[in-house]
Formats: sequence, structure tokens, C-alpha cells
Amino acid sequence: MALADTRFLTRRRALAAALAGQRIDSMLVTHLTHVRYLSGFSGSNAALLLNKDLSAEICTDGRYTTQIAEEVPDIEALIDRPSGEALLRRIKGPRRIGFEADFVSVSQLEKFRKVCDEDVELVPVSGEIEAIRIKKDPIELRKLREVAELASQAFQDMLDAGELAVGRSEIVVAADLEYRMRKLGAERPSFDTIVASGPNSAKPHHGASDRIIEAGDLVTIDFGAHLAGFNSDMTRTLVMDHTTDFTKEIYEVVLRAQLAGVEAATPGTNLVDVDAACRDIIESAGYGKYFVHSTGHGVGLDVHEAPAAAQRSTGVLEENMTLTIEPGIYVPGKGGVRIEDTLIIRSGAPEIITKGSKDLTVL
Repeated sequence: MALADTRFLTRRRALAAALAGQRIDSMLVTHLTHVRYLSGFSGSNAALLLNKDLSAEICTDGRYTTQIAEEVPDIEALIDRPSGEALLRRIKGPRRIGFEADFVSVSQLEKFRKVCDEDVELVPVSGEIEAIRIKKDPIELRKLREVAELASQAFQDMLDAGELAVGRSEIVVAADLEYRMRKLGAERPSFDTIVASGPNSAKPHHGASDRIIEAGDLVTIDFGAHLAGFNSDMTRTLVMDHTTDFTKEIYEVVLRAQLAGVEAATPGTNLVDVDAACRDIIESAGYGKYFVHSTGHGVGLDVHEAPAAAQRSTGVLEENMTLTIEPGIYVPGKGGVRIEDTLIIRSGAPEIITKGSKDLTVL
């Protein structure tokens, strides 16, 4: 069996073990990210049925007959649709079947029930696959490094080409960056690229508008690339033409907070304490009410996944988790700063996989 297949089988074994205590006979997986995580299948329509004895079936439609045979050679494939219902129809006898409670709508659950035998019980399951995904294996970490490097290089190439400049619009700058990520091999951006200039930089998730970038603006650029199922996430804030006392002050505070968060992100550290490492610095500088979001999140097959570093987080960092550190200050009407890196948690200091200077840069 190929190395990749062994990894997927190991994941399915971990899921079966996690479900054993709930007396689940089989687990129906319909969330496409989880289907990919457990099988390797990357198509846009699929469902997976995993049985407690580790046997499994996967279903997709006729568009993917060749692809599923190539990507999932170790699982019996059914070509039918809708995929979840097709798998449930094949189940006979008294069975407890788990379904993904966080991803199945009420109407979809009713469709599942209609195709099941009377002695099949559908049991909601939540968080089990996410708990397995939270620590990354070596191949996942390699892919995350690769996509982070790609996005970092695209950003630097854009700066070197002078495409972030006074007189250009936010949306054109975003398009230039996304084009450069694609040119380097990205399949798409991880999310809609944020280019937030001047007063728009005080909006954490502004997006990119037709506003023309002006001298003196803070410009926050939050971006990521998607490649082979994996995502990157990175933010830098730059100043156009000249600084002011305000821009220099909030930039220095956010940078100190971000560096403190990176330093705190070590195995055994409570996630809430990572958030506090950043938040305490911003609050001490008098800007606490302007830090309006959490400090960070995991990155992997989803651009936002567990763990989360926030004021109410529970849990502890472990080696081979990922975590962003992205404190910010957002002052309405004036501007804002966010600085973000993605980390791999390591024994000792974390590995920063997003590259690029964090010094205050004036263009």
C-alpha cells in the first residue's frame, strides 16, 4: 500500500477508535474536507461510510469515475447520487450510524432518514474528526510550508514590482497579488484577499474596494494561497509615502504584541495565555478596546480550523499543531494595523512558515 494510503487508513482507524465509546457501528462522512482528509478524494461531490471494522465505502457521481479510482484505490467506490443517501440505502439490519451534526442541515437529515431502514438509528456526532485533524503529520506540514512560501513569495514579488503604490485602487492591488499567487502555482486564494487602506484599515475584514490608496495611508493586506487542499494565511501592514505619530505608535504596539504571541506559542501553553500575551500589551498601551478579534487559529485543509487562541479558549498547544498569531489595533476613522504569521508548534520556539519582514515599511 502506498504511503498516502497508509496515512488515510491511520486516520480512519483513529476515527473508528474515537467512535467506539459511542457504540457507533458506522460513520457517514459528508463534509467534503473530511472526506478528503480520510480518503484522499478531492472531488466536489462525495460521501464516505466508515464501519467499525475499518471497512469503508465511498460514493461519488459519474464525473469522477476515473478520478476516484486514481485517488482512492483502497476503498470500494460506488458511482451514484446523491452520495450520502446512496450509501445509507445499502445498510441493512440494526445499526447505529453516526452523521456529522455540524455539517448536516435539518432538511438533509430528513432525506437521510427517508432512505434508512426502520432499524437504522442516525446518531449526531460532533468534533471527532476535527480532533484528529488538529495535529499535522509530516506530509501535511510539508504541504503547509510549501503553500505558505508560495504566498510569501507572491507578496514580495508584488512589492518589488511596485504594484502597491499611491494612486492605485485596493481592488487592483488585490487582483495583482492573487494573479502572482496563481502564477507561482496556487489553485486559488485561500479566501478573498483583503486590501484595506486609510480609514478602511480600521475594518478587520474590509475586503478590497475601489478606494484609491493615498499618501500617509496604512494599508493592511491579509492574503493566502490554496494548493493541493492546503491553505496559507498571512497579514502585513505597510505605510504609504510617510508615517505619522499615530501610525508609528500603533504599528510599534501591534508588532510588540505579535512578537510576544509568537514567543508564547510553545507546547504546553494554554491557548488563552497565548491570547493574553498579545492582548495584555495592547491593553497596557491604551488600545485594548480596539483589539476586537481573537489572536489566532489553526490552518490546514481549512484556512480557519482548530485550535483557537482567544479570550475564552480552552485547551493547550501541542507539538505539530498550527496557529496564527494576528493581533491588531483598529481605530475607527483613523486606521488600523494587523500583523499575522502562521506557526508550526515545535518543542522550544515555534517555526514561522510565513516569510517576510515585519519592520515598519514605508513605500
